[in-house]
Amino acid sequence: MTKIKFGTDGWRAIIAKDFTVENVARVTEAVSKYLIKTNPKPCVVLGNDCRFAGELFAETAAKVFVANNIKVYLAKGFISTPMISLGAVKYKTHLGIIITASHNPPSYNGYKIKAHYGGPLAPELVQEIEDIIPPDTIYDLDVINLKEAEKKGLLEYVNLEEDYIKHVEKNFDLAAIKNSKMVLAYDSMYGAGQRVMTRLFPDIYHLHNDHNPGFHGQAPEPIHKNLLEFSNFIKERKNISCGLATDGDADRIGLYDAKGNFVDSHHIILLLIHYLVKYKGMKGKVATAFSTSVKIKNMCEHYNLPLDVVKIGFKYICGIMVKEDVLVGGEESGGIAIKGHIPERDGIWMGLTIWEFMAKTGKSLQELIQEVYDITGTFWFERNDLYIDEATKQKVLDGCKKGSFQQFGKYKVSRIDDLDGYKYFFDENTWLMIRASGTEPVLRLYAEGATKEIAFDILEESKKVLLG
Repeated sequence: MTKIKFGTDGWRAIIAKDFTVENVARVTEAVSKYLIKTNPKPCVVLGNDCRFAGELFAETAAKVFVANNIKVYLAKGFISTPMISLGAVKYKTHLGIIITASHNPPSYNGYKIKAHYGGPLAPELVQEIEDIIPPDTIYDLDVINLKEAEKKGLLEYVNLEEDYIKHVEKNFDLAAIKNSKMVLAYDSMYGAGQRVMTRLFPDIYHLHNDHNPGFHGQAPEPIHKNLLEFSNFIKERKNISCGLATDGDADRIGLYDAKGNFVDSHHIILLLIHYLVKYKGMKGKVATAFSTSVKIKNMCEHYNLPLDVVKIGFKYICGIMVKEDVLVGGEESGGIAIKGHIPERDGIWMGLTIWEFMAKTGKSLQELIQEVYDITGTFWFERNDLYIDEATKQKVLDGCKKGSFQQFGKYKVSRIDDLDGYKYFFDENTWLMIRASGTEPVLRLYAEGATKEIAFDILEESKKVLLG
């Protein structure tokens, strides 16, 4: 029996090794038991993104659900994670399920569970499901007929892409964006955002706008090292105002300015707070993950907004969003949500908000970032992923636990915060963070300083100490 464990954001495993039809059926049986126990007439919305065999795995889940008399709203064709989350709200389902490994390498697939409110299911409920995953599946999937289930009303096909487009058209001034003089570009990274963005903006530049389940061998994570082609595309043309990229399931954002410079999530979160408060007159709490910039605190103090800092994993931000009035919730990794939408990360939604900000003000992205710096001061954030063996990783983490690290080169530690990982502050604006990934065999190093040089220097000095 393969032990199935949900990580920071769902269960992910290598296709054909652990991510198999049988194991998807086992997980779905546990989800079915949970649904039957908690609802008299349970129903789910279900779909898959662009990954290899996504449709096969989604149909596997659908078969187990209908075998348990659970109504399934099944998406036809690939869709994004935010479309599933929006679908859970629209169709009033008890859960949303999407087959996706998000930004993971092409060899992976995964299984995300969304709640009825259109965001990640609470961690304790995910744990409840994980605890009842059976050792094997009791169903003969070959004899479960989805056409028969459709006739019985247990299966209904839905167009989640169309629903999403209508929701976008209702909430954005698309005319302002299209009628502005901005030249825009979008890189789907071969992911699930490609079709919807082509429909919304047929006349902009589109990169990697075709169905390639192998993502051309590249993990579809919208970070600069994975988007060099996009960056160079913007630099070469010299007329593009802004470039938007999204990950494999389109819930994470990557952004580029007119010079082809990467704009990280910290800057995007700050831009969103600034736009929503100063230009749209909105208020609310800000909720951010432990690994985000300290400048968010400065921005919140400037606008007198309450701030909650939570553990890494959007599920913790969502937990606040469903209970309180949250203006912006965001992570360092590109997952951001704002008021007026679902409590869910949505790379396209955030990108359109930035494009609308630019269109409404007539200002460039660089000019809007300068407005942010006028409030917070300049800063630079950098992340380094160390693919090291388990023994070395555990040695570093053990050193963190014991308080062994008090200095990294010339950077002396003034205080340590260990909410989720280990954050070593050198002063209130300069820090290093060490944390093991929840979904990959990786040790992550994060650094923030006033300049690019300082951030990179902190990372180099920390590697000497940790790996030396």
